[in-house]
Amino acid sequence: MDETLSQLLETIAAAKPGVIVASKIAYGELTVTVPGAEIVGLVTLLRDDPRFGFVSLIDVCGVDYPEREKRFDVVYHLLSPTRNARIRLKVETDEFTPVPSITGVLEGADWFEREAYDLYGILFTGHPDLRRLLTDYGFEGHPLRKDFPLTGYVEVRYDDEQKRVVYEPVRLNQEFRDFDFLSPWEGTDYVLPGDEKAKSEPKAN
Repeated sequence: MDETLSQLLETIAAAKPGVIVASKIAYGELTVTVPGAEIVGLVTLLRDDPRFGFVSLIDVCGVDYPEREKRFDVVYHLLSPTRNARIRLKVETDEFTPVPSITGVLEGADWFEREAYDLYGILFTGHPDLRRLLTDYGFEGHPLRKDFPLTGYVEVRYDDEQKRVVYEPVRLNQEFRDFDFLSPWEGTDYVLPGDEKAKSEPKAN
């Protein structure tokens, strides 16, 4: 499998010289990192060239590495039914630099890119309808960023007096509990059914 993926990588590199920034073969999968400006051309090549045939888009998602200058990876998963192979493409970007949309090449990327925008704030140029997909109207922030608070910023409830859904700042009704994960678990004071066999003294031979 790795030999086949190595040949695939070499063919891509020959067809698009200088485009591949980094590559890796691990666990039977090929991962290729390319600049954002090259993603549309590369996806088009992988779709149209009969040597590749990556016509099926499996997923487009985001990954957040807040310690990096370019904190986001946009990750594309493509499938080639004719080669029975998958490829993973990566593009690095930050909060302000948009990535070209691939919806003009693979229309199935539409909602995937909207999801990445909604949950991570990743921007895509050329997208036909880049708006939130999973969060509600007026939602603040992007909930899959690692610096997004676990409690969020607002809470939603139905108000019986106003007869409508209202948004309010998050209120914590009790303080967070502190758990000491270093102390041993004490367990129960009684023997659970079946445990008496494990705790019984071994018989002498």
